[in-house]
Amino acid sequence: MIRRIMVWDMPTRVFHWLQVLSFGAAYLTAFSERLRNYHVALGYILLGLLIFRLLWGFIGTRYARFRSFLFNPREIVVYLLTMLKRKPMHYLGHTPVGSVAIWLLLSLGIFICLTGVAALQDDASDVVVDMHGVATNVMLGVILLHLIGVVMSSILHRENLVRTMITGLKRVPGQKSLVSAWSEEGIQRAYNWLGVLMVVAVVVFWFAYVRKPLG
Repeated sequence: MIRRIMVWDMPTRVFHWLQVLSFGAAYLTAFSERLRNYHVALGYILLGLLIFRLLWGFIGTRYARFRSFLFNPREIVVYLLTMLKRKPMHYLGHTPVGSVAIWLLLSLGIFICLTGVAALQDDASDVVVDMHGVATNVMLGVILLHLIGVVMSSILHRENLVRTMITGLKRVPGQKSLVSAWSEEGIQRAYNWLGVLMVVAVVVFWFAYVRKPLG
């Protein structure tokens, strides 16, 4: 018997995809002086998203909260071993290995945004600019490893984790009694209104900040 329950609320999903979009677009616009205004706007959007995520990590729904994916080194190693044996333990929220990527992405994202803001100052040093660039390249490496991990986990768990981050629903395997127990672990509210508000805020900021057309 297979059922799907709500695990990821709308704000968490919106944050995830807007983070992907803003970082990716910021990276692509970083090498052109003509697109500098776009790059800066995207950086501020990413910073705003990260600030929201920090707050949501304390007041958000069950699996969005930081305490839900705080794992010690032993738990991470054990999970890695179960993956190598192709029998990974099932988690409704982030897995121990996935949590490492999340912490790194959040930390690097904040560092990149702060060094980016510092680099905009007239008296910014070359060291700050270099740190901004190095952190961005490290972020790309972490993203690549994260994507590999998502693909591997999707295969081992036989569940499309990309689709899960779109719908917010995760598959609950097992017998009827076990499914019922798992279902009680799902979140009760998706906060769709807050996700919509996030998108509106980003769009409004974009058009308010970016005034000059391309070219």
